Amino acid sequence: MLIHFDTMEEKAHQNFKGGEGTFFNKVVQDEHNKILTGRLAPGSSIGLHTHEGNSEIIFILSGKGKALYDGEYEPVYAGICHYCPMGHSHSLINDSQEDLVFCAVVPQHPVAP
Repeated sequence: MLIHFDTMEEKAHQNFKGGEGTFFNKVVQDEHNKILTGRLAPGSSIGLHTHEGNSEIIFILSGKGKALYDGEYEPVYAGICHYCPMGHSHSLINDSQEDLVFCAVVPQHPVAP
């Protein structure tokens, strides 16, 4: 299955998950995964949140910033993959003067009976 993000409309979200500024994304979602491209404008962030029932893999395509992961800051930049397992907390912050662009996958984890 091919996903053509280049033909999708980008949506803007202000203060996403309690963050600062504007987060832009293009999303494809089904019952198993959310797959997206994202862009954080300079000075913007995705607010701190905990992954319950899912995890998140973020591959940085361009720009730089930092991730707050379980209370520790980690630098992120093009070529870095940030992983937030289920039950852990993170935030993504663009503290640079250029857009922070990434691709992310949020797989849903089955709930045990």
